[in-house]
Amino acid sequence: MFSLFRREIININSVSISDFGWAKAKDDKSIIQWINPEQTISISVNFFEKPPDIPTIKNIETLRSFYRHLISGVNGGLIEVALSEKDTRPFIKTIFKLPQEGSGMTYIGSLTFPFKTCSFVFKVQAVEIGITGMREALIADKLISNKMISVDENGYSNWSADPYDNNFKDGPLMNKSEQYVYDIEFPDHPLTQARQILKQIEMSLQWKPVVEKVPVFEE
Repeated sequence: MFSLFRREIININSVSISDFGWAKAKDDKSIIQWINPEQTISISVNFFEKPPDIPTIKNIETLRSFYRHLISGVNGGLIEVALSEKDTRPFIKTIFKLPQEGSGMTYIGSLTFPFKTCSFVFKVQAVEIGITGMREALIADKLISNKMISVDENGYSNWSADPYDNNFKDGPLMNKSEQYVYDIEFPDHPLTQARQILKQIEMSLQWKPVVEKVPVFEE
């Protein structure tokens, strides 16, 4: 009888996203993960049952500085940090890159929804396989031909930079070929795939009613 009045508690199953028909690789109280048939992309719902460790959900410059130093501390690079909303709930969109052993990059895109006592992170991870660096080489050649970048003794000049702070020089910086405008030319590139899948996750995301009762993160 008393179970009828038991308060529903927010958990990892309080939200759903499209799984693209991929095989489920993990399913527990903190992560549900799916992997594509080619074993090159994973998507996941991650639930953290503790207060968020981010400094704010209101100041984009503070957030960019926070993530910039966080990812450069593990030899990664920042591609994008943006604030947005889904169903009136604020979230942080991030895209990072991490060098792979040998060659190539792994791109990690996330949508972080912070609440007062917990948070959800929806993540896509796409790895670069096969012949790597083709996107960079082709775009660099095009930009050299158009005199938009040049080559000197240190390599390409005006090629790489933090997308928000030209004074920041640590870690593998975002290069010009990683700009969104070139995704259409490289539909199978892991960065293009990460961006597209992250957008599809955002569009498919659906909250259960219990989430309405959870206090928001207001820092």
